[in-house]
Amino acid sequence: MLARRAVYDEEHHIFRDAVRKFFEAEAVPYTEDWSKAGQVPREFWNKAGEAGILCPQMPEEYGGVGGDYRFNCVINEEQVYNRAGGAALAVHSDIVAPYLFHYGSDDLKERILPKMATGEMVGAIAMTEPGTGSDLQGIKTTAKLDGNHYVVNGQKTFISNGQNCDFVIVACKTDPKEGAKGVSLVVVEADREGFRRGRNLEKIGQHSSDTSELFFDEVRVPATNLIGAEGAGFMYLMQQLPQERLSIGVIAMAGAQRAFDITLDYVNERHAFGRPIAKFQNTRFKLAEMKTEIDVGWAFIDQCLARHVKGELDAVGGAMSKLWTTEMQGRVVDTCVQLHGGYGFMAEYEIAHHYTDSRVQRIYGGTSEIMKELIGRSL
Repeated sequence: MLARRAVYDEEHHIFRDAVRKFFEAEAVPYTEDWSKAGQVPREFWNKAGEAGILCPQMPEEYGGVGGDYRFNCVINEEQVYNRAGGAALAVHSDIVAPYLFHYGSDDLKERILPKMATGEMVGAIAMTEPGTGSDLQGIKTTAKLDGNHYVVNGQKTFISNGQNCDFVIVACKTDPKEGAKGVSLVVVEADREGFRRGRNLEKIGQHSSDTSELFFDEVRVPATNLIGAEGAGFMYLMQQLPQERLSIGVIAMAGAQRAFDITLDYVNERHAFGRPIAKFQNTRFKLAEMKTEIDVGWAFIDQCLARHVKGELDAVGGAMSKLWTTEMQGRVVDTCVQLHGGYGFMAEYEIAHHYTDSRVQRIYGGTSEIMKELIGRSL
């Protein structure tokens, strides 16, 4: 179980109990079915909205509860630890909603944020393209101003919530001749003519999370769908990436903790050569190493979380939080699979799912190599 940690207040602990009960009732029993289907049913989002676990960071006037970012982290931890389905709640609440809240016009905020909180509208953000991964300055999707509309053309891939989303924030070039200064963020509703969802991509893990290709063919959107100022999109992305990367770090910690906990139970129950696997020195040493790394990880991520709530977590801190925790998660999960022996490679055992689900953590949100580059540049 996830421990009560000093970074959280009593209201967060009370909220955690409610979130866990929601996931246990509305997600855990259906996770395997959702994995086979390749996505979470759309109605789950409405139930999540009714339960108050969407966009808790948003002010009450926009449908949230006006909580701090720690409420988002409680949701992320409980969803991952309990393997409660693959709906990309963190993308919706931790990433998409803040772009609208911090930079969007009053019209965009009033029109979209309350429906995000209720689950009536599911949000996605489209940055990655088939030929462009972490290099956001090199995106090819364009949005050309034509009168009082932008005309969007291009293709995006690896988009979480791509099948379920009702709108997507598109990173595009409004001035293709410029690099970072030519990037803007534009809201594209899913019912716009020319918008098309591609296939629900088949992944090696996170099977119940819908991840899609998206296509934009002469999609006309009102100029008022521009988020903030034209050409300021790259700056907005850089300002919000620390929270995105911290969310991934929190998810990594919850995943590592769960993998360790189920492995600890397994090695105490499984026997070899007449005694529990846990009685062998190698097993004890491996458990000791993992326990230490996980406890160090929680201390570090909680430090980053406390700094972020105070507005003190910068881009380098966000990169560090993601780099260390996701790499640690990979080491822990790999060791846990080894301690399960052959059963660790069987899909019917939970640890196998942690193995495949966790691998992408070192890739999305900026690869580990990009994190090292960002940190290295600051030295």
